[in-house]
Amino acid sequence: MKKKRPKSLVLFGNGINCEYETAYANRLAGFDTTLLHIDRLMEGPKDIHRYAFINFPGGFLDGDDLGSAKAQAVKWRYQRLRSSTEKFIDELIRFVADGKILLGICNGFQLLVKTGLLPAAGGEYGRQTVTLTSNDSGRFEDRWTHLRINKLSRCIFTRDMDKIYLPVRHGEGKCVADSRETIGKIKEGGHIVLQYADEKGDVTDKYPCCPNGSAEAIAGLCDASGRIFGLMPHPEGFIHYTQHPRWTREPVEEAGGDGLRIFRNAYRFVSENQ
Repeated sequence: MKKKRPKSLVLFGNGINCEYETAYANRLAGFDTTLLHIDRLMEGPKDIHRYAFINFPGGFLDGDDLGSAKAQAVKWRYQRLRSSTEKFIDELIRFVADGKILLGICNGFQLLVKTGLLPAAGGEYGRQTVTLTSNDSGRFEDRWTHLRINKLSRCIFTRDMDKIYLPVRHGEGKCVADSRETIGKIKEGGHIVLQYADEKGDVTDKYPCCPNGSAEAIAGLCDASGRIFGLMPHPEGFIHYTQHPRWTREPVEEAGGDGLRIFRNAYRFVSENQ
């Protein structure tokens, strides 16, 4: 009997604009993927438990009118669900506690940070300690970046990975914390997953290798379980070798782009644990 493919969910609507690419990456990795409007989650929040993997793609949620992903984060942190005293964020925390996984890309990463789902140092889910703010350059950055994987991280999405190359496209990607103590907890707790690096793979906070001025050159964070992962670069933007900016001029591995490896790791984890 053929094994059923694990189910994943990709959100769209209200300014999200990378949902099709993200869904395609999920399907290439092996998931049975559903697209759902972000507002529908509030109507049937318990439906998320039908899935093993939820994706929050990039874009401009609510036009970023209150800052990147801020309006949606406020809804999830404070708005009570219908006929319930719970908030939607409580449902997401329960989802992860059940061993399932979340991925936030760019605007989705901003959302996870502002809801307090990341980095959640010390298991404090729902308390915001980190934010993603305007790039030091003062402008939107659209470029490819070298990234180093932090070996101390528990992130399930970056297993067996060392260095990767992915595009960034954001105006608010600078990761800062509310205190030095928080930065210390993030480092010691293995919450840093990705850091911007130079061509040799050495971590650097120097522009343009680090396009935004992030503390500790942070490009991605996870929670203590390693099952909630957020990153500013776009893995769905490099799932085929022809997406590499120099694929016609230099040798590029044709087995799939570096971004696809992240989605394949998600599939492997879910397949091994469902």
